Amino acid sequence: MSTLALVSLIITAAALFGWLSWRVLRLPITIGTMVLTVIASIVLLIVSQRDPALHLWAVALVGRIRFEDLILHGMLGLLLFAGAFLLDLHDLAKEKLAVTLLSLFGTVFTTAGIAVALYYALPLLGLHASWIECLFFGTLISPTDPIAVLEMLHRVGVPRNIQAQLAGESLFNDGIGAVLFLAVLSASRGTEQHAGHIAWLLLVQSGGGLLLGMALAWCASELMRRVDAYQIEILLTLSLALGGYSLAETLHLSAPLEAVAAGLALRRFNLNHLHADISHEALDRFWRVIDEVQNGILFVLLGLEVLAISFNRTTFATGALAIVIVTATRAAVVTVVLSAVRLLQRGHKTSILTLSWGGLRGGLSIALALSIPESMGRTWILATTYLVVVFSIVVQGGTMDIFLKRFGVCGEN
Repeated sequence: MSTLALVSLIITAAALFGWLSWRVLRLPITIGTMVLTVIASIVLLIVSQRDPALHLWAVALVGRIRFEDLILHGMLGLLLFAGAFLLDLHDLAKEKLAVTLLSLFGTVFTTAGIAVALYYALPLLGLHASWIECLFFGTLISPTDPIAVLEMLHRVGVPRNIQAQLAGESLFNDGIGAVLFLAVLSASRGTEQHAGHIAWLLLVQSGGGLLLGMALAWCASELMRRVDAYQIEILLTLSLALGGYSLAETLHLSAPLEAVAAGLALRRFNLNHLHADISHEALDRFWRVIDEVQNGILFVLLGLEVLAISFNRTTFATGALAIVIVTATRAAVVTVVLSAVRLLQRGHKTSILTLSWGGLRGGLSIALALSIPESMGRTWILATTYLVVVFSIVVQGGTMDIFLKRFGVCGEN
C-alpha cells in the first residue's frame, strides 16, 4: 500500500466514523471515532484468522504506521502548540500556582505511587515485573494527555477556572514526564542516575525548552505584525510550531514544553498588537481546525493500534489492575496537591473530584510505551497502557458531562 493510499484510508475512516458518531451514535466525535475504529479492528482480526491474505494485509497496514515517530516527532508539536495558543491566558495566570504544583510535584508523586503499587500488586497476578519496568509504566502513564484533556474540555461545561487548571497541567506535565521517562530509560541501559542529576536534567531541558519557545514566539510575532497578509501569518505560526519543536529536539531540550511556551508566548505577544496589525480571527480559526482534524485522525490511529498489540488473559487482568491503581493514585495526589494550594491561597476554588476524573491519558502514553526496549517488558507495558488509555478516553472522557451533573464542580468537592 502506498503512502497516499494509507493516508487516504486513515482520513476516510476518520470522516466516516466521525459522521456515524455524530449522526447515528450521538456520541462525542472523538470518542465515537475511537470506539468504532477499535470495533472495526477487532472484527478485522477475527475475520483475518480465517483468511491468511487478509491477515497479512492487516499486519502490513499497521506496520506502515510508525505510531511512535508520528506522535512524538510529528503531530504532538502541532497539537501542543494549538492547545496552548487557543488557551485563555487570563484564566491560566490566575491558576499558575495550582498548575505548577500539579504539573511538577503531581507528576513526580503520581509516577512514584503507581510504580510502587504495581511492583507489589503485579505478583498477585503471577507477573513479576522489575522496578525499572514499573517505573517505565509510571513515567509514561502519569502525565495527563493534553490532546485528550483539551478535546474533553471543549465539549463539556467545566467552569473556566477548572478548565485552566486541567488544561494548564496537561500542557506542562508532558515535559516533566518526558524527562523522568528518559532518566528511567538511561537507568535501564546501565547509566547511573541520582536525584541531583535528574533535577539538573529537568531544569536544563525544561527551562531551555521554555526559553527557546518564548524567544522564537517573539521573533514570529514581530514578523507577523510587519506583513498585511493572513496567509503569511498562518505560515509563520506553522513554521514556529513545527520548526521550533524540531529545533528543541536537535538541541536536546524539552520539545513539548517548547511547543507549549511558543503557543502561549505568541498569544501574549500578539495581544500587544492591534487587530489591524495581525489577523487574530483567521489565526484562531485555522488552529481550531488543525486541532480538531488532527484529533479525529489521532483517535483513528489509536483504534488501529489494537492490531499491533498482543492481548491475553494476563494482560487484561493487568490492565484492570492498572486502571484501579492509576485512578486511585491520581485521586490521592490531586487531593494532596490541591489541599496544599488551598492552604497557600485562601478561598481558591477548585474541584478535586473533577480534576481527578478529568485527568485523561492518550496517544502520548502509547507512543512512549512503544519506545521501551523489548527486554524491559514492553509487551505487558504496551498492552496495559493501551487498556488504561481506552478506559480513560472512552469511560472517563465519555462520562465527564454525567459526572459533572452528578457530583457538581464546586470548590467543596
